[in-house]
Amino acid sequence: MNSLTDERRAWLTLKLTPELGNRSLLRLLHRFGSPGSILRADAKGLSEVTGLRRKAAEALLQGRVLRPPEEEWAEMETRGYRLLCLTDSDYPSNLKSIPDPPVVLYVDGSIEPRDLVAVSVVGSRAASPMGCAFTERLCMDLAKSGVTVVSGLAVGIDSAAHRGALKGDGRTVAVLGCGLNVDYPRENRNLRESIPASGAVLTELSLGTVPAPGHFPQRNRIISGLALGVVVVEAAHRSGSLITARLALEQGREVFAVPGLARHYRSVGPHKLIKQGAKLVENAEDVLEEIRAMIRPSSTPDGSVSAPTPRPPGIETVSDDEREVLALLDPSPRQIDDLARTIEWPVARVMSVLSALELKGMVQQLPGMHFVTVRGA
Repeated sequence: MNSLTDERRAWLTLKLTPELGNRSLLRLLHRFGSPGSILRADAKGLSEVTGLRRKAAEALLQGRVLRPPEEEWAEMETRGYRLLCLTDSDYPSNLKSIPDPPVVLYVDGSIEPRDLVAVSVVGSRAASPMGCAFTERLCMDLAKSGVTVVSGLAVGIDSAAHRGALKGDGRTVAVLGCGLNVDYPRENRNLRESIPASGAVLTELSLGTVPAPGHFPQRNRIISGLALGVVVVEAAHRSGSLITARLALEQGREVFAVPGLARHYRSVGPHKLIKQGAKLVENAEDVLEEIRAMIRPSSTPDGSVSAPTPRPPGIETVSDDEREVLALLDPSPRQIDDLARTIEWPVARVMSVLSALELKGMVQQLPGMHFVTVRGA
């Protein structure tokens, strides 16, 4: 487990500051550059941060926290949890690309490079036996094909998704709407304990945070953000799974839906999504054909991808801008926001160059706005 450095103490202090939400933390980070600089900011500096509530600014200036960060860290160490921060090099690249990534994640287990190739599977808590059986088989087949399965550890479809991934000897990530040390839902205690050895249980909520209705829509953006696409199985008209699907679309992810019985209330959500253009899913192959290009057969045992052999394009075929972007690409997928940060260009400019390269057959776009070079280019 990582040690309590000054930077991690600062992150925990911010996380435990009352009235300070994730979006405010992102604004503060954009303005001041680091958690330590945020804590050292004066009243004038904080007043210049657009959207920062007065109560949050007062809590920062007064150094108020819900719990001393050293206590939070001591309990994390006792339980074997890890703190994963937005500025860490191993922060999930899929999640970092969404508009409001969680600045801090509490993790039980591990996030590995191969978890880039992930699919979220969500659905009704009041699922049918047939829906659970389908989900379990779907996720078992996805896991056997090298896909990490992400879900929310709720009863019903979520539980079946995690069970299927474990039965397929694959990896699974569970995203909670409560603190890591909170036993919820109790029916899934054994399942929750089995996941860290084959993936991770994670949350953006501090230890001891109990489940609350407002936590779950926020959790859903992490479920979709970690993955390349979201599969919805059995969802009523006002299901939280449809919120996850909407978030997936906003994040540029693929949306898949499993059809059900006509006119049944559990089928309303998936059928609505299919009418709106979601891909119909009857088996794992329907999902895999959209993301297969990202599953690297040359992956090493620890999940990392072996170094590719560069294939420089002909100098005469590309512009200077295209050459700069191509230099950042290889057969390992890179997300467009990551490329823009590396090259320090606006995303629109990077997208324009990538589109030109795609027309020339030199790069390929994959789900989640990831790009790779085309073999032989």
